[in-house]
Amino acid sequence: MTFAQLALIGLVALLGPALAFRQGWHLPVVLGELLAGIAIGRTGLAWVDSSDATFAFLADLGFALVMFVAGTHVPLRNPKMLPALKAGIGRAFAVGVVAAGLGIAVASAVGTRHAPLYAVLMASSSAALILPIIDNLGLGGPSVVGMLPQVAIADSLCIVALPLAIDPAHAPRAALGAGSVIVAAVLLGLVYRLAEKRGWGQRVHDLSEARGFALELRVQLAILAALAALAAATHVTIMLAGFAFGLAVAAVGEPRRLANQLFALTEGFFGPLYFVWLGASLNLRDFGDHPRMIALGLALGLGAAAAHLVGRLFGQPAPLALLAAAQLGVPVSAVTVGTQLGVLAPGEAAALILGALVTIAFAVLGGARASAAGLTATSSPSTGSPPRGTPPREPLPPAA
Repeated sequence: MTFAQLALIGLVALLGPALAFRQGWHLPVVLGELLAGIAIGRTGLAWVDSSDATFAFLADLGFALVMFVAGTHVPLRNPKMLPALKAGIGRAFAVGVVAAGLGIAVASAVGTRHAPLYAVLMASSSAALILPIIDNLGLGGPSVVGMLPQVAIADSLCIVALPLAIDPAHAPRAALGAGSVIVAAVLLGLVYRLAEKRGWGQRVHDLSEARGFALELRVQLAILAALAALAAATHVTIMLAGFAFGLAVAAVGEPRRLANQLFALTEGFFGPLYFVWLGASLNLRDFGDHPRMIALGLALGLGAAAAHLVGRLFGQPAPLALLAAAQLGVPVSAVTVGTQLGVLAPGEAAALILGALVTIAFAVLGGARASAAGLTATSSPSTGSPPRGTPPREPLPPAA
C-alpha cells in the first residue's frame, strides 16, 4: 500500500458524506463509502488491492474502532431503558424465533447450509445505524424508548452468536473465545467503575485535558488493541472485542473530550478506510455467474423486515419495527470472517451486503413514517447527543 493509494481512498470515501448530505434522504454515510470501494476495488477499476496486508490490517483496526464507538453509543445509562427492558427482551426473542424459521427456509431455497448464519443476520439490529436515525429525526416517546432495549439486546446477542453460526464445526472453540472476550470486557467495566468511584478517572481526565496528554485516548486504544488481539488469538471476530469494550465504557460514561477524539479518529480516517476496503473486497461480478445470490440478498433483507414486524404483535408501531430491522455490523462481520475462513460460496459475500442494504432502505422508510406519525420528542431519547455525535460522561460520585 502506498501514500498515493491512501490519498485515493480518502478522496473516494468523501462519497459517503456526499450521499448523506441531503438529510431528507436519511442515508447512512457508510453507503457511499461502500460504493466507493466497489468502484475502485475488485468489482470496478481494481485501483486498490483489498488483499494487501497493510490495507487489510488498517481496515481491521477501523472495524474495531467502528464497533467500539457503536458500543459507547448504546444508551445503557438512560433511566428509561430499565422499565422497557422486559418488553425489549420479549420482542427480541420473538424476532429471533421467526428469523430462525426464515433462515431455514432461505437456506433451503438457495441451496446452502448457512441457515444458522441467515437466522442471525435477519434477527440482528444495528445500534450504529438506528441511533443516528433516531437522533436525526428527533424521534421520541414511549414506543421509541421501548425499542432501544430490543435493539441493544439483538445487537449484542447476534454479535456473540455470529462466530458460532458462521462456522458451526468450530462452535465450541468460538464459544470459548467469545466467552473470554466478554469476561475481559466485564472485568474492564468493573475496573472503570472502581476508578470512577475512587475519583481516579476524573483526575486522569483533568490532567490529560490540562496538559494535552490525551492519556485516556492512549489507554483506550491500547485496551482495544489488547482485546482485539485476544479475539484474534481465540478465533473470534474483532467486532465482538470492539462492541463489548464500548458497552463497558458506556455503562460507566465517557468523557465528551475523549468521545470527540475517538469520533474524529474513527469517522475521519479509520472508519471510512474500513468501509472502502470492504467494498473493494466484494466482487459483484459474481452475481452474473451466480444470479441466485441476488435472490439470496433480497430474501435476507425482506426476511429481516418480516421477522421484525412480529413486533406488531407486542404493540410496536410498524414504522419502528422496520427501523429496528436495520443491520450493518453483523453482516459486515459475517463477510469479513466468512471470507477469511473461506466458508462463503462465490457471490455470497456480496449477497449478505445486499441484504444489509435492503434493511437500510426499510429503516429509512420506517424512520420517515415514524416521524410523519408524530413519534417525535424535543430531545433525543437515546443519548441526547447530536447525530453521529458523542454523549458526555456523567461521572459517578467519588467514594466517601
